[in-house]
Amino acid sequence: MSPDLLHTYDHYFYALVALLGTALGVAGIQWFLRQSRWAAWAQSLHGVAPPFINIIGVLFGLTLAFLANDTWSAHDRATNAVFREADALRSLVTLSAALPGPLQGRVRAAIADYGQASAAEWPLLARRQSSAQVPDRADALLRLLAGRDVASAAGDTVQALMLRKVSDIRDQRDQRIGLSQTHVNPLKWLGMAFLGLVTLLSLAVVHVENPRAALVAMVLFALAAAPTAAIVLVQGNPFEQPASVSPAPIAAAVQGLDTLPVLTPALGKPDFQEVKRDF
Repeated sequence: MSPDLLHTYDHYFYALVALLGTALGVAGIQWFLRQSRWAAWAQSLHGVAPPFINIIGVLFGLTLAFLANDTWSAHDRATNAVFREADALRSLVTLSAALPGPLQGRVRAAIADYGQASAAEWPLLARRQSSAQVPDRADALLRLLAGRDVASAAGDTVQALMLRKVSDIRDQRDQRIGLSQTHVNPLKWLGMAFLGLVTLLSLAVVHVENPRAALVAMVLFALAAAPTAAIVLVQGNPFEQPASVSPAPIAAAVQGLDTLPVLTPALGKPDFQEVKRDF
């Protein structure tokens, strides 16, 4: 396995380690209790009160819960970034209605180019990479909206709002990139693995006089802990399957943009007539 591939899919590797490591831990402790040369010495450890398991079990459960919260929080932040980016694109489309026909068409084309490039970036995000075309098209959109043509056609207030929306788009895209490149923290998971091993040992010590009961208790704990840890680990990258954040909101925001009719903005100021009434 190449280092780049392992660097990209490290969460799957750690999930496999969690499953195999738990199984090996159960098998190793059971061998120690029944077949090793220290089995007789292990029997002398009986007498540990069963409530002792709760102390270490709670520590393990809290650690796993905190790690799961970090992972799912990253997934929620990525989803929120996608919807905010799509909302900013829709706002730009709406604000472009204040522009005259030819300029409005150029702005809409630049918005569509960015949205399509951004939605097409998802396969790269799954590999913890990014596309060079997306920032280039964002820069092109920014230059267009910052030009004098937009300022004279839409006014300073509308132009400032459009520029703010472009800044929001860039910020949300940067957040997506950062979340896609976040890797599993091995130290955090090593601490959880250590607590899991100690929990298995505490189960074995409590049931040391009955190796069969110890095996049942360890297997039940392993069935609860290892798959849960693996499920959390495989979601380390929010832009990769099986729980990938979808680019659908961004694609929908620019879908059919080139076929929308060009709106003619109202010119001049509305006339207000004073209405006099006799009472």
